[in-house]
Amino acid sequence: MYTQSSVPAMRTVDIDGLPVGDGHPTRVMSVLNMSSNSGYKPSVYLDPAEAAEAIENTLVPAGADIVDVGLQSANPKYESKPVEKELDRLEEVAPLVDELDADVPLSLETRYAEVAEAAIGYGFDLINDVCGFADPEMKSVVEAHDMPVVKMASPPDLAAPGALKTMDELFEALQRDGFTDQTIIDPAFGGWYDGKEFADNWELFRRLREFRAFGRPMLTATNREDFLGDLAGRPETADQLAVSLAAATMEAERGSHIIRTHDTKETHDVVKVADALGDERTVRAETDPGPTVAELTDVTVREVERNQSLGETLAGETGDGATLTFLLGDLAEDEAASVRAVAEVVDVVLVEKSSGALYLGGSAAAVKVVADSLAEDGHRELAGTLRESLSRRV
Repeated sequence: MYTQSSVPAMRTVDIDGLPVGDGHPTRVMSVLNMSSNSGYKPSVYLDPAEAAEAIENTLVPAGADIVDVGLQSANPKYESKPVEKELDRLEEVAPLVDELDADVPLSLETRYAEVAEAAIGYGFDLINDVCGFADPEMKSVVEAHDMPVVKMASPPDLAAPGALKTMDELFEALQRDGFTDQTIIDPAFGGWYDGKEFADNWELFRRLREFRAFGRPMLTATNREDFLGDLAGRPETADQLAVSLAAATMEAERGSHIIRTHDTKETHDVVKVADALGDERTVRAETDPGPTVAELTDVTVREVERNQSLGETLAGETGDGATLTFLLGDLAEDEAASVRAVAEVVDVVLVEKSSGALYLGGSAAAVKVVADSLAEDGHRELAGTLRESLSRRV
């Protein structure tokens, strides 16, 4: 009997009918600040009617897939507002939901579970948690409503959103308290606090692909960040459009599924080109029948190690998995058994992720042996998908 796992290679998160994840276009999240303490004034709209007009007449026509509403700035140069202030401001701006005619999901940026629950009641479609479940009630609130949520890498401190420095700290923060089925991760670019320097953000950017190890959609927010402007000698926020667009291109290529921006039109054009001309990959979304396969490109040894740290290595050495690499999900039991069996006798790395998906990596010759073995066992669809990738890479 054909029995499938319920675990796709990459989870897709549905935001009010908008799918986000591998096999879907890169989405553009437009920033709409409804607080006066924003560092970028062109994105500020204090009146709900004016905000609705801006969304309908400017942001959506420019290409916004999601609009992220902010009630206070997460930048540490501004004093953090308590939950009562956010609730009061949310009540003032909530009429935006009813006044808006455009069919676009609305995100609410917050750090408080009480604010998130109120926003869900008002009709918001996504919670953008800039403190990464630091509020101990946040996870249970969004989970109870099956609400999509962005979890930003952050310490368990409601007054210090994103205040982390190293890659290991970022991974540990995202792993802390786990995820819901509808969680999108955010690796937390930016200055955030005195100890984090431009070099730390550059290192994070270079190693962005490592976050694919979570097997979850990823949001990145680097628009008009000083760590990009510094590279081109553009310290002023107003002069950082070009560097932001250069970064957005690479973010889409390195695994970002949502790019948060103040510059909607320009970023929309960038991700269209990046999606069309980026690395061609073998991807079958979980909406299609059969096993789901996502090819990962430009895999480093460190990314293999990240995948091993988030799962159980069933076969192979770390160095075997940095040439051609795939995430396999929704496998029938006999398909998974065949993959495990051939991995024991071929120089590949095979990791069973905590989600249940299989991470397979190896040289072109080794992957060909896996594909041939799968075909001999009668798993021609899965074998054909692996061979499709080989035909382009070899």
